[in-house]
Amino acid sequence: MLNILVISFFIDLGLHLLPTSESFGFGIVYVLLGVLLVGFGSAIYLTCGLGAGPRDGLMTGLHEITGIRIGRIRLTLELIVLTLGALLGGTVGIGTALFALLIGQSVAIWLGVVARATSR
Repeated sequence: MLNILVISFFIDLGLHLLPTSESFGFGIVYVLLGVLLVGFGSAIYLTCGLGAGPRDGLMTGLHEITGIRIGRIRLTLELIVLTLGALLGGTVGIGTALFALLIGQSVAIWLGVVARATSR
């Protein structure tokens, strides 16, 4: 419950503080920075041992069971969710597609960085 309250607070704050993208290129930069930040945030909260949310829990559980890399599992999960969302009538834009395609690798890279940084 606290998870959604904190996330929604910071989304609302970001909507008020960050400028709206006026150009396509600036929008792509926003998406790419967002992917990096979400990957970093996911790595931080996954490594502190306080439990994972539903999608991250499924991702880490499938990784433990199958041995498949985190990035590939997250990519598969995101593509399934993206497809289901589109089939249910949701909007799928370039930003949504980029997020689905890149977030798995971002989480995997940041998990490695955090692991190296905290193992000292």
